[in-house]
Amino acid sequence: MLRPKPIEVTPLDNYKLSLIFDNGEHKIFDVKPLISGEWFGELQDISIFKTVKISGNIVEWINGQNICPDDLYYLSKATVVQQ
Repeated sequence: MLRPKPIEVTPLDNYKLSLIFDNGEHKIFDVKPLISGEWFGELQDISIFKTVKISGNIVEWINGQNICPDDLYYLSKATVVQQ
């Protein structure tokens, strides 16, 4: 079975991403542990962090930072969506 593909991403407070996958799952990915060094450190700037978008099967920021699709799915935590 193929890994589900992200179809929607929303930046949240505290450097987290809300993700919706094509199988209907809603998950939260914590980007904070990745934000260090020169490359990912740019995401500390909240205006850059909020530029996140879906690009194929990854999420990507304006300056090219991205998250591996396996990490994006398997390291995010399931969340319950309020209706």
